[in-house]
Order: sequence, then structure tokens, then C-alpha cells
Amino acid sequence: MKQAELFKKLLPGFIPLFVFIIADEFWGMKVGLIVALLIGLVEMGIIWFREKRLDRFVLLDTALLVALSGISILLENEIFFKLKPALIELILCVVLGVSVFSSVNIVGAMTRKYMKGVEMNHVQEALFKRNLRNLFYIVVVHTGLVFYSAFYMSKEAWAFISGGLFYILFVIYFVFEYFKNRKFARKNVPESLVSAFENEEWLPVVDEDGKIIGKAPRSLCHKGDKILHPVVHLHVFNPHGHIYLQKRPMQKLIQPGKWDTAVGGHISFGEDLETALRHEAFEEIGLENFSAKPLGRYRWDSDVESELVYYFISYDFQKIRLHSEEVEEGKFWSPAQIERQMGKGVFTPNFEFEYRLLKKVPKV
Repeated sequence: MKQAELFKKLLPGFIPLFVFIIADEFWGMKVGLIVALLIGLVEMGIIWFREKRLDRFVLLDTALLVALSGISILLENEIFFKLKPALIELILCVVLGVSVFSSVNIVGAMTRKYMKGVEMNHVQEALFKRNLRNLFYIVVVHTGLVFYSAFYMSKEAWAFISGGLFYILFVIYFVFEYFKNRKFARKNVPESLVSAFENEEWLPVVDEDGKIIGKAPRSLCHKGDKILHPVVHLHVFNPHGHIYLQKRPMQKLIQPGKWDTAVGGHISFGEDLETALRHEAFEEIGLENFSAKPLGRYRWDSDVESELVYYFISYDFQKIRLHSEEVEEGKFWSPAQIERQMGKGVFTPNFEFEYRLLKKVPKV
């Protein structure tokens, strides 16, 4: 996996720390500092000779080691030195956090720089970001442990936590990911993912124009990784301009207990738009042999998923019959009733957005 390769390039920056710990154990802090400094300089020299670049991570690690060790020697207080690994990891936390929780993907940019010529498809990018998010949480926990051990634990315990445990946690995580997903082998969907998610529904992965660019298991599409996939919505009206809404069951993961579009569902991989619409309409409100008019499409992003929504209207309200546990209740709402409840948590945010679009459609 690319993130594994990236961290293999970053982790050597911790070598001066490990050398210091070993040297300090035998010859004391001052000798350990000199040895660690020499190791850091040798590391930077080797990288410069091989790759003609200055490894800033090794430089940062060595500089912090010298600065904090120097303070410890001058003040005769080793706490400054013991906090050094945590300070480095705080920087790593910031880099990972910005990459995962903002639009600025620093790690992604570093990956492309270090691994030129290797491209990720849409699904792989989503998996990559999901793993970065997991690594962010691991580093945050480990940083907290280093701070705690620096103040409240023995030097031996601190040495293990700040050094060996860091590698152990990453090895455990990457081994777990390896056996869970295997390696990506095909352009759109790795063979390993097919077997890992063989019992799941697969959804098409699309671009914002609706072009299918791959496929992904449903569970991955619902993990906040922004894998854009298509869905259908159907709004049913009666002659008075009232709109039929369904109430979502409380056991639903997304927006439980709220009133929502009459019909809403995913398009399965290999399924066309019309087939998906008719399938979902029958499954949710028992609607068959109805006519529907397409109104357009738009992208909808939530904390859970990213959808390309195709929305339709129909006036075949007489044929509605609820027969599924997917819908708790259904009824017609007048525009006045809807307007009074907007923004009060009665409706799903997606419906409220779409209702504003419907108000611009003639006869609605």
C-alpha cells in the first residue's frame, strides 16, 4: 500500500532517537547525544548521496534531539529530552490531521512526490484517505502515551513507549490492513476487495457528469470517504400540489425518525437508471406501472457519503401502498405544512435542499 511505503520513508527519521537511547544507556547522555548527532548527519549524507535531496524529517528529528538534549544537560532535567519524541509526533499529527480533515492533502502530495508514475484510482484514493484517518488516531493515542510516560513512568518504560511501541503499532495496523484488503491489483477494483466484500451490494463509482469510472462495495461508500455514487429520488404529488413523504424508521443509520423523500435508493452496479427507480419505488411505497418525469441531478455530500442524486416527479399517487419495513409511515404534506416545519429537524437535510429545487419546477 502506498501509505506503507510513505511511512517507510519517514520512519528512518527516528533512528537518531533510538541510537541515543542505546548510547545513553551505556555511556551517558552527553556521549549518547554526540553519537546520535553523528548518526543523523550520516543518514542525511547517505540520502543526499543516493537521492540528491536533504531529508527534512531526519534533519528535524536530529535538530530537536540536539536542542532538547542540550536544554536537559544545561538544566540537568531530562524531561525536556523525553518530550522530544512527542513533539515530533505532534507535527506528524498536524500533517495527518490536515490531510484527512481538510481539502489540503499534504500526505497525498508527499506520496505523489516520492512515488512518481504511480496513480491511484477513485476507490484506492478513498481507501488511502481512510487509512490515513486511522493512522491519525493511532499517532494521537501514541503521542498521548509518550507525554504520559515522560512525566509519570520509568525511563525504561518511556524508552519502549516512545521508540519500539511506535513501530509495533504501525506494524500491527499494516499487517491487519494487508490481511483485510490484500494488495490492489486491478485498475478499478482489486481482486482482493472482490473477495473481501463478495457478500455486499456493489455500487457504481461515478464522476460528477454521471460517467461510471469504477465500482465499490456499499460499506466503503458509506464511510465518509467521498466515493461518489448515484442514487434515485422520486417525489409523488397529488392534484392539490401536496407531496407524499415517508418517515424513516428509528433503526436507520442515517437520519432516523425524520421525514424524507417518498422514494430514495441506490443504483446497483450494472443497473440502469429506470430499473433502479422502479425497483426502489416498489420496494419502498409499493408503486408500480407509474410514469415519472426526470428533473435533473445534483451532488449531495454528507458526513457519511457522497451521492449523485437523480430526482424525478410523478403524479400516480393512487397506487401507493406501504408494505415494507423500510418505511415506518407515509402521508401527504401541503406546502404550507412543510414550510412551517423547515429547519426544525423534522425533515432530512437532503429533502429540505431538494424541496427548494422542487419549488422552482412548474406546477409544483
